[in-house]
Amino acid sequence: DADGRFSEEVPEWRGLGVKEADKHIIAHLKAQGRIIKVDVINHSYPFCWRSDTPLIYRAVPGTFVAVEAIKEKLIANNKQTYWVPGHVREKRFQNWLENARDWAVSRNRFWGTPIPMWVSDDGEEIVVVGSKEELERLSGVAVSDLHREFLDHIELPSQQGKGTLKRVDEVFDCWFESGSMPYAQQHYPFENKQTFEASFPADFIAEGIDQTRGWFYTLMVLSTALFDKPAFKNLICNGLVLAADGQKMSKRKKNYPDPVLVIDSYGADALRLYLINSPVVHAEDLCFREAGVMQNLKSIFLPWYHAYRLLVASVRTAEAREGASFEPSVGEALGSANLMDKWILAAANGLVRFMRAEMEAYRLYTVVPRLVELIDQLTNWYIRMNKDRFSGERGAGERRTSLCTLFEVLMMLCRMMAPLTPFFAEHVYQNLRRVVPDAPASVHFLMIPEVNEAAIDPQMEADVRLMLQVIEKGRTLRERHTLSTRTPLPEVTFVSADAVALRAVETLHEYIADELNVRRVQTAPLAEMGGRVVLKCMPNHKRLGDRFGKAYKGIQGKIRALDTDALAAFLREGSLTLEGETFDKEDILVQLQYSGDKSHDADGVAGGLVILNVSPDAAMLDEAMAREVCAKVQKMRKEAGLRKEDALEVAYSCPADSSLLARVLRDQSAYIAGRIGRTPIPGAARPRRAVSLLRDEEEVRVKVLVDGKVQQKTEPLVLELLAGCPILGSKAAEALPDPSLLDDVENYVHCLDYARLRGTLEREGVLKVGLNGHAFELKRGEHLFLSYSEAAAVGGV
Repeated sequence: DADGRFSEEVPEWRGLGVKEADKHIIAHLKAQGRIIKVDVINHSYPFCWRSDTPLIYRAVPGTFVAVEAIKEKLIANNKQTYWVPGHVREKRFQNWLENARDWAVSRNRFWGTPIPMWVSDDGEEIVVVGSKEELERLSGVAVSDLHREFLDHIELPSQQGKGTLKRVDEVFDCWFESGSMPYAQQHYPFENKQTFEASFPADFIAEGIDQTRGWFYTLMVLSTALFDKPAFKNLICNGLVLAADGQKMSKRKKNYPDPVLVIDSYGADALRLYLINSPVVHAEDLCFREAGVMQNLKSIFLPWYHAYRLLVASVRTAEAREGASFEPSVGEALGSANLMDKWILAAANGLVRFMRAEMEAYRLYTVVPRLVELIDQLTNWYIRMNKDRFSGERGAGERRTSLCTLFEVLMMLCRMMAPLTPFFAEHVYQNLRRVVPDAPASVHFLMIPEVNEAAIDPQMEADVRLMLQVIEKGRTLRERHTLSTRTPLPEVTFVSADAVALRAVETLHEYIADELNVRRVQTAPLAEMGGRVVLKCMPNHKRLGDRFGKAYKGIQGKIRALDTDALAAFLREGSLTLEGETFDKEDILVQLQYSGDKSHDADGVAGGLVILNVSPDAAMLDEAMAREVCAKVQKMRKEAGLRKEDALEVAYSCPADSSLLARVLRDQSAYIAGRIGRTPIPGAARPRRAVSLLRDEEEVRVKVLVDGKVQQKTEPLVLELLAGCPILGSKAAEALPDPSLLDDVENYVHCLDYARLRGTLEREGVLKVGLNGHAFELKRGEHLFLSYSEAAAVGGV
């Protein structure tokens, strides 16, 4: 029966549940001698997902939609729709439609939408009621509610003399209601007829891949049965989000992190971007891992925020120094002659063009990776290569142009990312809009930017893409030889048969030299490398095997037999013909291999070879050690919480003045001063009254050449950050009426407020002193200096 118990057709066990009766049935069969074996078999079995009790399959009468009668129409209507990804429509959904069976739409439950079907006792007279008004007219009963408890008592008089008709006991399958959504939401056909007809089929819907047998299917069945057209035009189908172990997420099992805690920890935008930049948007399953959300925060949002913060800090500094408010100018950004400005604007506008085309095609999964790539290009490349421009080191004009460019890209990025990361994009936009007259109140009031065709430059993008590959390969070669970027190297050479690629590296050589810290960047045509670079070809086995079948073995031998000249021509032209067959770069992979001496190492990039000289000389090793010291100073500045504009001195001491490190610090003092903005003070020259801000003593790596090989050891070094202070010059005693006053004078000048002293010396050039009954003057640049760098520059110490 409906409760899973045996009915009167089985009198021996009537009233027993089918599972409870097992032992009685076994006993009965034993008593009759009909048992051969009693055993337990473990197997998969359906259980109720709510009560966790076993289920049985029981045939019951039901109401069906005759789907098989409209199957061909369903298949034809499916072909009118556009799905992303397309294979779900063409395979999974198409296969389901081709094998569709009549749809049982009735369910034996209390809760649900009552099926509006009244039937005579013999089942021969059936009336399907189409509206509340029709039911009232047929029954003569006022209807106030359409739930079953208000309808089950209503009976209709028979039109065939069969007494009264009663409503069937079943309710609708809830998927029938889901499939009716387009009509129900407009109360069609009773209301909004024109509105519905103007918007049907829907332009776009989205749901999970499990809905190919659910909502997508019922939408298609009902719209085909009613109107012979699909219910939608475009559909995005996503995969399922599973627990980290690949199982379905379950409240009962609690096998997933609390979404509220994830959002509180990393932000809603980080979670959104994690999901829409995952296999889910390819209609594949995602095993959710909280670490992935955290990685998005670290690799995307924090760099993006730092880029925005750099813009704000640089603009404030520029406004303070120039006394004028910053006004961004798209025209100034586009008119920049700087190659990196041209590149980042070309990349941003190229992405806008790509995004518009792909979003029109509903391909979200191609857009998000490109947006993430632009953030990486902006933060890891453009900003790092232009920090000296943002800070004003190359002049006010360069600073303004670079800030206009950065502002434009950040504004474009906010508008492109707004649909994907609405909260963070809005946060950044709210500050950026303050310098834009009449800017809309929210980024969400703006459309995706229009493409600025003047900024599009595919060749520039390709050139910089090659430059980045050369830099990445150079870094890889450094790592292979444990040579940090702080160690200068003689040169890097790019070899290629492609003249365009060679010109690109030549044009961008300054950036390559700076990023790889090499003295020279050279290019060389492949033909001029002689025996130092050899060509090796590799046929694409899968591609050519599919193309030639059994004949591939002979083709493979002929490809491998190609000489250097033929392969070089193939690299230049992009194709070759062999025995009447044409082959392109997808068919044959040509690798350039270096065969020179061990002082160089090489690795390939697309269409070329990067050769790095990995043999630094002694002067380069000295510079590397100086860079190591500079890095430690910058680290100490950060630990001390100092700003770039804070007045500061740096003192150092080595246990032995004759040590290698002491010599390097003396010889490289000008280089160090150029990098940290101040000349380091040897321990013996440290002002005795200077205030120490931070002192650090640790071992520093020093490198020397021994028989042409780099050897490394450590030496102790003491570094000390001092508050900015005046420096008495070597001629200070000459300005004193009594040389014995020198100690008292030093105490006196160090007791003065440094900012006021700076103002006095910058205005008047002298400091008038009255001390111990004596009056005298100390001249700036002769007797007294505002910093050790100032004194060292004129030999005043």
